[in-house]
Amino acid sequence: MPASTVLSSIRTPLATALASVSANVYSYVPEAVQVPAVILVPDSPYLELNTINDSTIHAKINMTITCGVAYLSNPASLDNLEQLIFSVLAVIPDGYTVGPVERPSVTQVGAVNLLVADIRVSTYYTQTN
Repeated sequence: MPASTVLSSIRTPLATALASVSANVYSYVPEAVQVPAVILVPDSPYLELNTINDSTIHAKINMTITCGVAYLSNPASLDNLEQLIFSVLAVIPDGYTVGPVERPSVTQVGAVNLLVADIRVSTYYTQTN
């Protein structure tokens, strides 16, 4: 089955733009995360449909860019996360609206603790049938 048009026209180009930051960038949720990491995750609501007619779908697509660093020392981890967030914000391409950056929290992935923060982004998508 070929990749979805949302993957090819929305998530992959955003992941490509983010590839210039000093982190492992994933355009989907990976099975294992190597930090520092930037992960694109569908947000809620994921799709906000603006119009649907016989041949066209217009939708707002909401995503979260999750930034994560190793949680080893709180001051150093927070500084590393803030640096990663600002480097991500600097490379988000035109056409994406940036919303709030959520407060940092500690998340356990496997046996590793990560300090993470989410950046909310959205863009518009049109599909013609």
